[in-house]
Amino acid sequence: MSIDAKQTFFTGLQHSLDQLRSDGLFKPERVLASRQGAEVVGQDGRTLINMCANNYLGLSGEEWVAQASIDATEKYGYGLSSVRFICGTQTVHKQLEQAISAFLGTEDTILYAAAFDANGGVFEPLFDDNDAIISDALNHASIIDGIRLCKAARFRYAHNDMADLEKQLQAAAGKRHKVIVTDGVFSMDGTIAQLDKICDLADRYGALVMIDECHASGFMGATGRGTHEHHNVMGRIDIITGTLGKALGGAMGGFTSARKEVIDMLRQKSRPYLFSNTLAPSIAGASLAVLERLSQSTELRDRLHLNTAYFRKEIERIGFTIKPGTHPVVPVMLFDAPVAQKFAARMYELGVLLSGFFYPVVPLGQARVRVQLSAAHTREQLDTVLKAFEQAGNELGLLNHAAKQ
Repeated sequence: MSIDAKQTFFTGLQHSLDQLRSDGLFKPERVLASRQGAEVVGQDGRTLINMCANNYLGLSGEEWVAQASIDATEKYGYGLSSVRFICGTQTVHKQLEQAISAFLGTEDTILYAAAFDANGGVFEPLFDDNDAIISDALNHASIIDGIRLCKAARFRYAHNDMADLEKQLQAAAGKRHKVIVTDGVFSMDGTIAQLDKICDLADRYGALVMIDECHASGFMGATGRGTHEHHNVMGRIDIITGTLGKALGGAMGGFTSARKEVIDMLRQKSRPYLFSNTLAPSIAGASLAVLERLSQSTELRDRLHLNTAYFRKEIERIGFTIKPGTHPVVPVMLFDAPVAQKFAARMYELGVLLSGFFYPVVPLGQARVRVQLSAAHTREQLDTVLKAFEQAGNELGLLNHAAKQ
């Protein structure tokens, strides 16, 4: 590449970045100078109420979680300098895999450095061009990327549309194995997949079922086992992927949980597992402590759902449009991308941390700010946030005042 061609490359990037800024679509990163929590300290020293973290159970900044991480580091060291199959597996990793399996009701579990890797590494070792993958249209990017790496035939059904899912199952009838793949909870809308109906269709057409539980494990269902518990289909889901980086402690790390032969094959052939360093023992140890605590009580889960119900009711009363549902992901719909960015910036000025979401993260014309409730939020904090929503909404002319009637 010539010097001129190199310069054209970098100039082109800068032009694209400048265009994003001028269009109001540039995504700034909010730098925190504190632990994660219901309240955080920004880089400028201001205390903010945090409404955009995946910290559903409020565990990310908890002292006992941090201490469990320190204890594991003191016992097992900082890292393994290797991959699992060479010399990178410790007892804490096996204990965590066993604990996840017991929590989810599966036979075995395999750990990954991230949930993105779990989804990226699950399809290629298990399915080939004789098989079919039938995927919800709004599945997470990691599922989409994982499917791209696999030679199986690809079918896509309209989001959460069971009639279209059945059509795609019929279209895939000639394939050897079929797997239906869906997020358990869709992170942008808070939609909960209809797993009971999906499992019934899978039984009818001889298909496997795989769910991504990143926004469900730890708090969905009566005892927090996930979407499969919520829909009373535990034991009917064949493959579960998930994360340790949201409700289950908030650091990083992912997993796939399934029957033993599935996990054994992934250990042999899943590329993100075979070619990535082992999950840090500090994360494994802290995650193990979290699962032990969650298995003893539903207190945090119950508090989270109370906070969610309260916020959903009040934000509609103020006059905002939200996506309906019961999940602690609450999309407050603003529709226009620059407006979503302006709104998030104004909320930041008012002491509330939020982010705007717009195309291509969500469909065109569906821009929003995504509120995420936590068990750590107090009622006083939620009321403060709601007042800020009302003030910013009035300033920007966004409120449907008829909703107050």
